[in-house]
Amino acid sequence: MNKKIFLRVLAAIAFAVVVTASAIGVAVSGRDSEEYFDDQVVAVATYKNGSTGSVVKNIQTKLKRWGYYSGSIDGVYGPKTVAAVKYFQRRNGLTADGIAGPKTLSAMGISSSSASSSKTTSSGTGKYTSSDVALLARLIYGEARGESYTGQVAVGAVVLNRVKSASFPNTISGVIYQPYAFTAVSDGQINMTPNASCTEAAKAAMNGWDPTNGAIYYYNPKTATSKWIFSRTTTITIGNHVFAV
Repeated sequence: MNKKIFLRVLAAIAFAVVVTASAIGVAVSGRDSEEYFDDQVVAVATYKNGSTGSVVKNIQTKLKRWGYYSGSIDGVYGPKTVAAVKYFQRRNGLTADGIAGPKTLSAMGISSSSASSSKTTSSGTGKYTSSDVALLARLIYGEARGESYTGQVAVGAVVLNRVKSASFPNTISGVIYQPYAFTAVSDGQINMTPNASCTEAAKAAMNGWDPTNGAIYYYNPKTATSKWIFSRTTTITIGNHVFAV
């Protein structure tokens, strides 16, 4: 092979390599960004009809587990997913638009870029640790396992509202184990293993969902014996619990 032919062959090979690399680059850069990165970052702010990816699969999985969704877990936000999200929203006091925005994601226990801290832990609940999640889930299970999912989130929200209040300890464990604060601690139910619903409720409360409108107390009016608790201002009643400030 003479020198000119050799140089032409070499140039052709180089051109083919460049074209192939460019095609691969276009294919990767053109891929849905959420789908490509969703295992590394929290969910984006909104999911709706036409959205795809593993976060959508997560939404479908949770809704199916809770009995709202009967379709396949395919990661495609189609009409069945929209209907299931609307059903979930109606049952949990959210705007029933079928769109999984920050509030709906938070209610499902899914961190979003708009509903969570930019610095998250492996628990997906911002500044809270996996131990915090487990402890709060046990408290919710002991106090509210017979309540609706919203009622369970509400109990978790009261704990977190107390953490924020200057009148209570500033940690989840401090609030929960404050003497005589919760019946589940006094009677040992705090040591029971929580179910999936209570664990998801703990995460939802940690992600910012507060169905109680800022309550720092709750009680069952059928069983409460303290006259003082009846004097507190009611914010909302959910299931068997009255929430108050």
